[in-house]
Amino acid sequence: MNRRLLLAAGCLALLAITSGCLGIGTGPVDAERLDSEPADGYEWDTERNAHITIQENTQFRAVLETNSSTIELYREDGFGGTNPLPVEAVRYRYPDGTVITGTEIRNRSGEVRQTRDETIVELPDDAPESGGSLAFTSGGTPKRFTLPTYVDGSYEVVLPPNRRIDFPVFGQVSPRNYDTEIDERDRVHIAWADPVTTDHISVRFYLQRDLYIFGGIVLLVGAIGGGGLLYYRRQIDRLREQRHEMGIDVEIDDDDDDGPPPGMR
Repeated sequence: MNRRLLLAAGCLALLAITSGCLGIGTGPVDAERLDSEPADGYEWDTERNAHITIQENTQFRAVLETNSSTIELYREDGFGGTNPLPVEAVRYRYPDGTVITGTEIRNRSGEVRQTRDETIVELPDDAPESGGSLAFTSGGTPKRFTLPTYVDGSYEVVLPPNRRIDFPVFGQVSPRNYDTEIDERDRVHIAWADPVTTDHISVRFYLQRDLYIFGGIVLLVGAIGGGGLLYYRRQIDRLREQRHEMGIDVEIDDDDDDGPPPGMR
């Protein structure tokens, strides 16, 4: 009976946490996170409506052109719901080039808070409805980047140095109507000049050395397989020679039935 009560209590606690009843992780984003410094400068002067730079530590820096006073940042959880996108190093740039931090957004009647489903950024009261840009840093996964299209328009994704997308097994980009170029820092730029109409953009990429490792593994497996086949053939030839020496090595043609095998005549 006690075990059943404990199990029931555990299930209720799990339901409370997953449904957000306990309010874990909700509320205003910590000021230290908001005002932390990005790993590198944000790409404010971009020609795209959204510019995303993926870092080597799997984090990414995003600059989004704003066309409303509120932006919801989230990721889908795979079960039909959404989770808040964790953000740090939040900045907002006015059309005149003035950049303010996350706490300054709050001081100007804006807000950055997290709910059960999304991170909500409310711009300052003096921010224009369009023409400004919101920048933030968040986290991703190794060798794969997926993000909802938060704003309408064109997009650009910059990969870390020495990453590629050309080999079909390891590289894949969605949507498909994109262009690429490599800059002086050996970074691939993936750009969608036309407005992106899909709900997400997704990029799977690889280190160039991954292809050499993959090729080496294929050669090693081939060498092991070839060596095993050669060893097997040698064993068969050796067994054939032994049978011949013992006088029992008789070849039987399936198409020519000359009677029973040796010893049965």
